[in-house]
Order: sequence, then C-alpha cells, then structure tokens
Amino acid sequence: MFTKIMAPVDLAHIESLERALDCAADLAKHYGLPIAYVGVTSSGPTTQAQNPEEFGKLLAAFVEGEVDKHGVVAEAHTSIAHDPTTEVDDALLRAIDETGADLVVMASHIPGAMDYIWPSNGGKVAGHANCSVMVVRS
Repeated sequence: MFTKIMAPVDLAHIESLERALDCAADLAKHYGLPIAYVGVTSSGPTTQAQNPEEFGKLLAAFVEGEVDKHGVVAEAHTSIAHDPTTEVDDALLRAIDETGADLVVMASHIPGAMDYIWPSNGGKVAGHANCSVMVVRS
C-alpha cells in the first residue's frame, strides 16, 4: 500500500504534535514502514540551533527517542528554508520528494476563521502534495 511515511516535526512544539506522531508510529509498526521525520530550519541561527548542522543533531536526537519509544525504523531529514515561518509548506512539499515518502502524517489544528484567509500547513500540504496526506487533528 505505502512504502514510506513522512512525519513533519516542529521541535519547538513537540507536545502539540504528539497525537500525529503516535499515529505515524502506529501505522509504521502495523505496515512495517520506515518513517522520515522532517524538520524545517533556516540556514542561519534560530532560537533552537546556530546552524543547520546543529539543528540536524537535535532532530536526530529526537528521532532516536522516537525509535526507542515506538520501536520503528526511522531517519531524520533536515529541510532548509530561507524563512521557515513563511516557507514551511514549500519546504515540506520538497521534502516529500527528497525522502521518497508516499504518505505524509501530520498534525493540524481545528480550522478557524483565519484558515479561510491563510490555510493551515496541513491544508496546504494536503492540497498540493503528490502523495496521500493524513491530517491528524490535535
């Protein structure tokens, strides 16, 4: 059915992603699929890391924790965007091709009035991805 899951990760907001991350791990275990955990950062310093290499190490440590917690096969994939705040959707769409994922499992919030003006990240990825996208409500 599927061959690889991509799970977007925002290291600054892991607690709000827990339901989607658990869902991705459950699907991976059930179907014997690897997961590519994707984090988006900039090429310059951020509040989390001084550079993409440092961010990659933080993401790899997070992935190692998910592997230990869920017993899944997983990899960390860092995607770089000039301005992650405004370009996260495009970076995630690129990461689908870069990781070879054919299923994206990602968190999203319950739509509000602003989503009619600016779609959620999950909404944009689901609307533009060339693969299946499962949006998990927080």
